[in-house]
Amino acid sequence: MDVGESSFAKSKSSSEIWAKLVSLDSRYEDVEISSKEVVIKSETKSSSQEKHEWCKITRNPDQFSATMQNKSSNLILVDEVVVQSEDVVDIKCGAEVIAGPNKEGYLNYKFKVMCSQESIKQKLKISIDIEHAKCSICLNIWHDVVTIAPCLHSFCNGCFSEWLKRSQKKQRGVLCPQCRAVVRFAGRNHFLHNIEEGLLQADPLLRRSDEEVAVLNSYATIKSNLVIRSGERQNRKRAHFSMDARSDSEDGNVDIDGEESDDAGPHCPQCGTEIGGFRCNPNTIHLQCQACGGMMPSRADINIAQHCLGCDRAFCGAYWQSQRLARSDIQLVCSQETFKPIAERTISRIPVQAHEMNQHEQDITDRCIRQAGRTLKDVIADWIRKLNNREIDRTRLQLNHAEMISAGTHLCNWKNAIISVFLNIPSPSKCSLVELSSVPTANTIALMLSQVHDRFIIFFDNDI
Repeated sequence: MDVGESSFAKSKSSSEIWAKLVSLDSRYEDVEISSKEVVIKSETKSSSQEKHEWCKITRNPDQFSATMQNKSSNLILVDEVVVQSEDVVDIKCGAEVIAGPNKEGYLNYKFKVMCSQESIKQKLKISIDIEHAKCSICLNIWHDVVTIAPCLHSFCNGCFSEWLKRSQKKQRGVLCPQCRAVVRFAGRNHFLHNIEEGLLQADPLLRRSDEEVAVLNSYATIKSNLVIRSGERQNRKRAHFSMDARSDSEDGNVDIDGEESDDAGPHCPQCGTEIGGFRCNPNTIHLQCQACGGMMPSRADINIAQHCLGCDRAFCGAYWQSQRLARSDIQLVCSQETFKPIAERTISRIPVQAHEMNQHEQDITDRCIRQAGRTLKDVIADWIRKLNNREIDRTRLQLNHAEMISAGTHLCNWKNAIISVFLNIPSPSKCSLVELSSVPTANTIALMLSQVHDRFIIFFDNDI
C-alpha cells in the first residue's frame, strides 16, 4: 500500500493523480493521491511540522468518490461528522476533512477529485433505458428516428410516415400515435439517431433484418422538417403576388385576398387559394423552404423536386416555378436559381476553392485546358456525360444519396453540398507533370487534361 505525503519536492508517481487533499492553510502543502488505496501521512496540527499517518483513502469504483478510514487514535471530522478511530466514511469531491476532533489547532483539508479525460468521458456517457428508445408503433428500436412536436415523442421515420399518410386519407387532424396530442411539426432527430446507432452497436441483437429495414425505408417520406396544420382555418389575409398570365382559373386571374387571421408566420400561397390547379386542404402537410423560409405543400402526386438530393433539405424554387408563381417583394418564393438541376448550372471560371486557394495550381489547370484546345464549358460537359454514364466514382460525392444523383438532379447552393468531384489526385507539384514553361506534346496535353478531369471541382455557383 502506498503512503501519500505532502511534498512539492517529491517526484510524482508515474500513476495518474486522481485526487488531492487541498490544504486550506497556505503554509501547508496539498496531499496528492495517485494510488487506488493510500495511507495519508501529513501534518495534522497547525502548530507542528511533524507528519503522521492519520487516514486511509480508497477510491470507489465510480471513480468520483472514495472511502476514508480513520487510522489515528484521535477523532477526525468529515463534513462535521465525527469519525471514530478505524471507522470508515464515504467522501465526495468537495468534502471538508479536519485531521482532528475540532477545527481549532488542526489542519483543514478539502477533498478534490482530479477528473481525467477518460473519467470525464465516462461520466458524460448517456445512460438510457432501451424501452425509452423504442417506437411505440412497431415496438422496436427506432430506425431513422423522427420527433414530433409539441409532445416531443419519437418514432421510426417509416412508421410515422405511414401514420401520417393514413391520417391524411381520413381527412382529419394528425394525432400523436402515443399520446393523441395534435401534431404540429415533424422532423428527423439527428441527436437521437446517434443514440439509436450507439444502442445497435452495443447490442447487435437489437438490429432488424435487412428486409425489414428495406420496407421501413420504402415507407419513409420525412426528409426535412414538416409543418402540419391539422384542421386549422385556411382563410387568412394574403399578400398580393404576381403569377404567370396562363392561370388555370376560369377568368385567367386568381383572387388571392382572403379573410384576416391572427395566425403568424409564413404561409403557403396555395392555402385557401387554388394555384396551378391545386389548393391545400386543412390537413395538407407543408414544407418550409431552407432558403427563403416560405411554405409549400408537401406533394407526392407530382414529379417536381422539393428536396435537395444532396442534403435532404426542402427548397421551393422548382415547385413554385412549376405552379407558375413568381417571386414578389412580399411573397416568400425562391428564385429558380437557388434550386435547379446540375446540368443547368453555369460556371465561368474555376473557383479558387477548387485548389484550396492555391493560385499556382489553378493557373496550371487553366493552361492544361487551354493547351488542349478546350474550354471550361467543354470540361464540364464531359464530366456531366461521365456522370450520367456512371463513369464517376460516386464514393467521392459527399452527399446523402450519391448513387441516385445524375445530371438532371436538383441540388441546392448549400456550401457543403457543392463538393469536390475531380480534385482527388496529388497536386501538380507532386504528380510529375511536365513543366508548363516547355512546349508539351499532344500526348502530354492529353495526360494533363485527364488529370484535370480527375482533379476538378464542380462548384455550380452562379455567383462565381
